[in-house]
Amino acid sequence: MTREDLEGLIADHVFDGGALDCGSGLILLIRQNMQQVPEGGVLELRSLEATVRDDLPPWCRMVGHAFLGELGGSMPGQARFFVRRGAGEEARTEAAALEEDKTRARAYEWRLRARSSDALETTVYCRNFRWTLGQPASFEEQDAHPSAVEAALGALAADLVTGFSLACSRAGLQVDDLEATAKGRLHDVMTHLGLEQGGDPSFAAIELKLFASTFDPEDQVRALWEETVRRSPLAATLAKATELTTKLAIV
Repeated sequence: MTREDLEGLIADHVFDGGALDCGSGLILLIRQNMQQVPEGGVLELRSLEATVRDDLPPWCRMVGHAFLGELGGSMPGQARFFVRRGAGEEARTEAAALEEDKTRARAYEWRLRARSSDALETTVYCRNFRWTLGQPASFEEQDAHPSAVEAALGALAADLVTGFSLACSRAGLQVDDLEATAKGRLHDVMTHLGLEQGGDPSFAAIELKLFASTFDPEDQVRALWEETVRRSPLAATLAKATELTTKLAIV
């Protein structure tokens, strides 16, 4: 399809994938939104993720849709991709594939392994990644590796910072300079150290504060932040176990 044809095309349904790539749930969202398109109709996907340009056409061929092409979007780095939904058997297969994808997603397990390097080091292996952690908790100013407690706080911070960034990109909101601080304290660190017995070594409280800069409406930005926290696997889990406070500061 020529550029002129695409520019004159009116999609039957439009959705924004933000900065999601195909391995982060975008394909599931495409299939979900494709159900809003009649057989032979056109879905417009808006994306900020460069890898979609290479991954979407072969996926369309594999499942029986027609990739029509792309145009530039209204935001820097954004592209608009156009896909014509397959008809007949392809459409029915796609609907079944969506349900299969949802079933697999619900049952998915994330797996890793950890191997001791020495008394104070453990190396974690996950997919094509590896990282080394030190003691469960440390009071030193400097160590060779972060402690497990610090890794847990860092995972929470990364979960919320990245999740919020993706949510803003999908909503078309421009939010910059995202930076989070996280701190936590234990109920009874002496029990953890083995200096006392019978105490509670769990987190007593965790506080995370996200700093962000934006010119978009503050109420929309804060609503997305609250939704991000609500949908966060780590925040939802920790909130069941300890006093978790999350704040958004717009600067």
